[in-house]
Amino acid sequence: MSKQWIAAHGASFVDTEGRQVILRGVNLGGDCKLPFPDGGTDKPSDFSNHREVSFIGRPLPLEEADEHLGRIAGWGFNVLRLLVTWEAVEHAGPRQYDCAYLDYIRAICVKAAEHRLAVFLDFHQDVWSRMSGGSGAPCWTFDALGLDYRRFDTANAAHVMQYRYDYASPVKRQEDRYPSMSWPLNYRQPANCIMWTAFFAGKTFTPDWKIDGINVQDYLQDHYCGSMRALAERVVDLPNVIGFDTLNEPGLGWIGKKMTERPSGKVAGDFAVGLVGPAWTPFDGLRVARGLRTSVPQLAIVNDYLVATSEIDANPQGISLWKDGVADPFEQAGVWKIDHGVASFPDEHFFARRNDKAIDAEREFMQPFFQKVAATIRPLRAEWLLFAEINPHVIVQGRSFPPEMPAASVNASHWYDIVLLVSKHFGTALTATEQKATFERYRFQLMFLKMFGDRINGGAPTLIGECGIPYDINDGESYARWAAGERGADIWSAQTMALSLMYDALDSLLLSSTQWNYTASNRNDLRVGDGWNQEDLSIYSRDQHTDADDPDSGGRAVEGFCRPYVQRAQGRVKQCSYNAAAGTLNATIDVDPGIKAATEIYVPKRFSGAPEVSVGGDAQWSFDAKRRLLRIMAASSAALSIEVRGLRSAPAAPLAVPT
Repeated sequence: MSKQWIAAHGASFVDTEGRQVILRGVNLGGDCKLPFPDGGTDKPSDFSNHREVSFIGRPLPLEEADEHLGRIAGWGFNVLRLLVTWEAVEHAGPRQYDCAYLDYIRAICVKAAEHRLAVFLDFHQDVWSRMSGGSGAPCWTFDALGLDYRRFDTANAAHVMQYRYDYASPVKRQEDRYPSMSWPLNYRQPANCIMWTAFFAGKTFTPDWKIDGINVQDYLQDHYCGSMRALAERVVDLPNVIGFDTLNEPGLGWIGKKMTERPSGKVAGDFAVGLVGPAWTPFDGLRVARGLRTSVPQLAIVNDYLVATSEIDANPQGISLWKDGVADPFEQAGVWKIDHGVASFPDEHFFARRNDKAIDAEREFMQPFFQKVAATIRPLRAEWLLFAEINPHVIVQGRSFPPEMPAASVNASHWYDIVLLVSKHFGTALTATEQKATFERYRFQLMFLKMFGDRINGGAPTLIGECGIPYDINDGESYARWAAGERGADIWSAQTMALSLMYDALDSLLLSSTQWNYTASNRNDLRVGDGWNQEDLSIYSRDQHTDADDPDSGGRAVEGFCRPYVQRAQGRVKQCSYNAAAGTLNATIDVDPGIKAATEIYVPKRFSGAPEVSVGGDAQWSFDAKRRLLRIMAASSAALSIEVRGLRSAPAAPLAVPT
């Protein structure tokens, strides 16, 4: 097999020449969570065809691959976090793999290589599955565990757009029925909690819960890893496929939670908004799943305090999630019981403590899972990178990766401006002081995440697996202006500023990243967006693609993410910063003269004037106008200072190349 394009060396990514690589890419794409072509949440569905669906065509029809991948590469990206789902591979039933889909994903990876794009494959999920309000696992996993997904909505066990949204109404955002960014509530609700608890901790909490003779935990994880292996076998010979994500934003269910404890007290920080909504406890969830009517308080933040402002009547019809004839395995395991119609439990700490010690979810459950994923892919290709994730909600509690991670692990944690993500508002006239404060906040939060990588195996690379912004901010103002005939960069000024501050922070920490996301089917429509739960974070929209001869056509706020940066360094990057106002890029490289390949700096096509390049020492430079790469070769080990000036949009003209 050909040598893999990208490897890990300490805390850095390196290429086959030994150069440090800054991986800057996108998630491809947001609609990969959905069957093709009509699986979007903007359309009603009862999921009854879940075994017959196909995901071929996600992230894009193969015949459109050159268009989209060429655009992505042209914007300076060099890596894709390519989304697949367990459901896409194994939707028809256990061990019934969709071979045509596996071939299709291989073909996308081959096409990516033609555009010099590295790929790592992300088995994506959000709140377990489409049937429980998100994406990921096949529907038969519910059936195997004895759950009837058709009862979830009536029992208030899952928050699903297809059940809550009024598709006959012309109103596109129905905040009273299905609030924007409300899908994460599912992590607290019974359908998700049952599945995640079983997936990670079935052997601990329900040792006698068995399917086909094996514990529910092994049953679920074995099938998940089996699907991953089936795909890994298809792409094992492709050198641009550099590894696999372990599992996107894994949930923990009831692991570590007390039976009746609810969040309370004073709250602070951006992540406090995640506490708003129904305050489910494990005892609430167990009762609702069993068919018992239960009241759950609704929390809101009032004067910096969490306050119960109302209650929801969960499961008023008394619908059991368990199929007829199926006994509740948690009740069977002694977690709780019903005696003469009264529900009770013997141990408040059943899910939180074992053997008089607090449960350490990352050490006890995530660590063996990471090892299992590594054991799935590494026998096929030993050097594949493991892009690891833990539950994002525990990060704000100071929890991190377990101490013993598989070799060649990557910290692939996610970062968003949570307030921006939830509020969908960003000011268009921030003062210089406000911009600096926002940058410092972003940098501090990203630096905190980078520390996780620094602690993995003595120092591992960090790649922020998701970061980005909603493009429908400020009540979709940009879309309205586009529809009214406005063009030009100004209509995206708010998005451009938010992205610029984000990438300024990433650059300051020399962090690799894959922005969320590029959706080929995206629409400037508040009901549709990326096609999934009214999210709209795509850097591209087909509605804006008006000029087939312009590779930027369809891009949103391109100036915010298409920026000059050091892609590869003849040694190690010490510093890189881009000043858009001054039109300059400054970088410092600790040169390793033993590396016989040049430093490469990406220069966007819109900077079509004649930038001036200053380099120190005996370095020589040249410019590849076709690939938009400034190449600088140094002969000595001295620190190399680089300044590129004149990076401002201008009429087309060649970059001045020294003779």
